[in-house]
Amino acid sequence: MDKIDRNIARILQKDGRTPSAEIAEAVGTSVSTANERVRRLASTGKISATRAILEPTAMGAGLCAFILVDMDYTGESAAKAHLAQRPEVLELHHISGGHSYMVKVRVADTAAMQRFLQMELKPLKAVIHTETLIVLETAKETTEILISDPKE
Repeated sequence: MDKIDRNIARILQKDGRTPSAEIAEAVGTSVSTANERVRRLASTGKISATRAILEPTAMGAGLCAFILVDMDYTGESAAKAHLAQRPEVLELHHISGGHSYMVKVRVADTAAMQRFLQMELKPLKAVIHTETLIVLETAKETTEILISDPKE
């Protein structure tokens, strides 16, 4: 990725609906060149998706929690596959340290969280222990990643 591609990526991750003419002007290229670069970024997998970012509370998913999960190796693959398919699960990370996985979950309220834990997570064969951290306030939440020049 050159400087123009990095700038296009920065623009699109702030607003995926930015018009081609606006992108072209911002990066100093023609509209057709900007369009071709966007297509190339997508075809090479550097842009994996363009989505709307919804406001969780307005969508009925106002409770956010991080669940630390300890798993036994037996059944871990099945548990991971099950959790990855659940719509409440936004992120599923295999982590280092004292726990096996960290799961980011969004649901409506504590009753919904309890149902998720009792019906979806804890019955999994591999699950040994869970620790649920309820988010009280979010100071920052973003999907934007730092795009740096590898030469810097």
